[in-house]
Amino acid sequence: QVQLAESGGGLVQAGGSLRLSCAASGRTFSNSAMGWFRQAPGKDREFVAAISRGGGATSYADSVKGRFTVARDNAKNTAYLQMNSLKPEDTAVYYCAAGRLLGTAAVQYDYWGQGTQVTVSS
Repeated sequence: QVQLAESGGGLVQAGGSLRLSCAASGRTFSNSAMGWFRQAPGKDREFVAAISRGGGATSYADSVKGRFTVARDNAKNTAYLQMNSLKPEDTAVYYCAAGRLLGTAAVQYDYWGQGTQVTVSS
């Protein structure tokens, strides 16, 4: 099993940056692809970014491409989401998730964190 805990959310002005972290416990972090999803009030959870087990492959939603960067440090059992040039429409609860293979669908991930709120003011 993998337990996940996100941190780094907060309130930021439009154009600002935040870095989210996802700390994992358990022995299988390096064997897990990591995904980031977000859910805004009244909307479905949506894919944001994902990274493969070794970090060699990444995937991004079109809405964040060029602004967000996903990374991982397997020695620290931690995944990251660097978010730059934030926009008010990025406001959501952000979740990290672990799964066997890199994917863009929530159903492909087996373990989820509790989420961290990101609010971008205009």
